Amino acid sequence: MAEAAGHAGSPGPGVAPAGEGAELAAVIGATVPTGFELMAAEEVQEKLGSTSRISRDRGKIYFEVPAQGLPQVHRLRSVDNLFVVVQEFKDYQFKETKEDALKDLEDLVKKLPWNDPLKVWELNNSLKKKKTKRKKHNPQSTVRKEKLNSDGEDKEVDQKDSKEEEDYAQDTAGVEPADGQDTEKTPEVASQNEEKEEEGNNEQSDAKDELQAGAGTETKADDSRTSDGEAKVLKFRVTCNRAGDKHSFTSNEAARDFGGAVQEHFQWKADMTNFDVEVLLNIHNNEVVVGIALTEESLHRRNITHFGPTTLRSTLAYGMLRLCDPQPTDIIIDPMCGTGAIPIEGATEWPSCYHIAGDNNPQAVKRAANNICSLLKKNENKESNTSPGVPLDIIQWDICNLPLRTGSVDIIVSDMPFGKRIGSKKKNWDLYPACLTEMGRICTPGTGRAVLLTQDKKCFAKALSRLGHIWRRAQTLWVNVGGLHASVYLLKRTWERAEEKRSFW
Repeated sequence: MAEAAGHAGSPGPGVAPAGEGAELAAVIGATVPTGFELMAAEEVQEKLGSTSRISRDRGKIYFEVPAQGLPQVHRLRSVDNLFVVVQEFKDYQFKETKEDALKDLEDLVKKLPWNDPLKVWELNNSLKKKKTKRKKHNPQSTVRKEKLNSDGEDKEVDQKDSKEEEDYAQDTAGVEPADGQDTEKTPEVASQNEEKEEEGNNEQSDAKDELQAGAGTETKADDSRTSDGEAKVLKFRVTCNRAGDKHSFTSNEAARDFGGAVQEHFQWKADMTNFDVEVLLNIHNNEVVVGIALTEESLHRRNITHFGPTTLRSTLAYGMLRLCDPQPTDIIIDPMCGTGAIPIEGATEWPSCYHIAGDNNPQAVKRAANNICSLLKKNENKESNTSPGVPLDIIQWDICNLPLRTGSVDIIVSDMPFGKRIGSKKKNWDLYPACLTEMGRICTPGTGRAVLLTQDKKCFAKALSRLGHIWRRAQTLWVNVGGLHASVYLLKRTWERAEEKRSFW
């Protein structure tokens, strides 16, 4: 297999070479909630002992692990999707004309070191538990479901805030481009252009066939075979994510031409939905990363089975909880819990703390309770013994009159109403000050802290300025929630005593 060397730009690390007797190691790329890259890097260091590098393209980190450590990688709580890096170019010099630039990408396919990444991909498949094949479903309905369920907030990207052109394309067989571009198609390979709705997060939620453990990989250098000796022709698709305004081509065109070269090189069959291998082509200005996906669908789809209009990603919930550094015996509450993503993630990852969830909407409380029941059933299936349960209670209450003692709570973590799908911007001007006041009352003076997410930054800043004697802003993270530019605020409770409204005991 030809090695990628001295191409267009300086190559970064790909897969660590595996000599004779050497353990196969891989550079893993992970997409994470934007704004929480450092938090994800800390988790990788803590749980895997690996140092991460944060990409200039927001929402991605890279780290090296032994291939045998893949099960631990999949258990990370802060990452959305995983892929093994084939090759990285930190300063790729694109040709000026579209034809030359695309021809350059085609030629790149033959020069990349595919062997070890494909071995990592095969090992990743062999480590997966056998599942029943999921039913095929309409990709459009998947996208619709994604819009409703992924982050819960409206996914209208404010074009005025976007400084870079971003587009997203998937290489597929026999599908016309969505925007009418690319009328010429290579044999059996075409591409579909979709708007990239969330910066830094590559959704992989289309229906896929279950990958067979140890499936043979037919390459030019190494003809792997199936157990019966027959070569298995794999199905593939190419997903291209491009960000930057200085490229002469679209992601649609890059996916089409790069995918055509992959098909010719490996003699694989292009297939949009029922594919075995997903090749990733990530282009961010002059940074180019080629990878192979290791996750079938985003890892943030855990714990939640009953979705509401605003369901927070589990990965973002984990990052918010980690930001406030929970300690054993801490009492942690989410006073506006929605479907319960934050308290469920908290009870799962910090079982030595006590978690309380609440909401004023009875339907939300019901969904959260159902999600807790689903979690308990899942835990029972994992363990032969009876599950001890989770340290979590859920209550219907009024956020402005919480049935909790003054100063009795250590940590508050909540996703506040953005004023779009729930509530309104106008109502937030009264709701936010009332919420912060009541949160200040129940939170322990001096040591209490709160981590709050909102997209209504102007209203929140005004409310916080009025309550500066109770809350001190310690840190602000700028995050992307479904295309909306939101903020996560870490607040510290001052020593000032809060005024008690009424006594419950």
